[in-house]
Amino acid sequence: MNPLKILIVEDEVITAMDIQETLERADHQVTGIAQSYYEAMESVRRQVPDMALLDIRLQEGEDGIRLAKDITERYDMPIIFLTAHSEHDTFAKAKETAPAAYLLKPFRQKELALQIELAYHHFKLNKAAMPKSTTMEYLFLPINKGYEKIAKSDVLFMQAEGVYVKIFMLNESKPHLLSMNLGYLSQYFNDINFYRLSRSLLVNLSHLERIEKNHIYLRGFASPVVVPETNRADLLKHLTVVRTR
Repeated sequence: MNPLKILIVEDEVITAMDIQETLERADHQVTGIAQSYYEAMESVRRQVPDMALLDIRLQEGEDGIRLAKDITERYDMPIIFLTAHSEHDTFAKAKETAPAAYLLKPFRQKELALQIELAYHHFKLNKAAMPKSTTMEYLFLPINKGYEKIAKSDVLFMQAEGVYVKIFMLNESKPHLLSMNLGYLSQYFNDINFYRLSRSLLVNLSHLERIEKNHIYLRGFASPVVVPETNRADLLKHLTVVRTR
């Protein structure tokens, strides 16, 4: 197979170096070695890999499963867990992120190389089988008793309201109202710019212009969008923010 760009997230330095050596021996490129959630997200922002290898337990008690969810919500790539933990509860939680593989340490070098090739092969097959609209710039949505063409880049944000979803568009005063849930609709907006800010809010970060304590402001949309304060910190992790000292 063609060489892959792979991110390693592992807080044990010796183990990380062993993994890097194994990958490079198989002609893959390591885009970075991260030891924490923050380092991993920063590495992905600098260079998006084809795949990520994650340990489930990171330094200072950080959760690799949460990291996997946040990476796959923003970036289209397979995840492989490399962990020393085989408990059923841990595996059940990891399974919710739909990982491409779950390998126990100590790993065998040949097995790791084969699992990477197999995982990426299945990832490409599944992607090819997805509805074309998930990878296209335009969608036809059920609007006004027909199907109306919209540009995904013109979507500001989508907000769930019960069994409905409101779609707010650039330069349009009123939202479109669709009778479906946000979880279902969001699969058609898995592009890198769309970020699931909360269970009821999917935002196009390319239109984000200002962030405040409890609000965000989007281009061409006069009203602020309310953001729970507890979600603000997570949003900032997905952006390049210059902080005061």
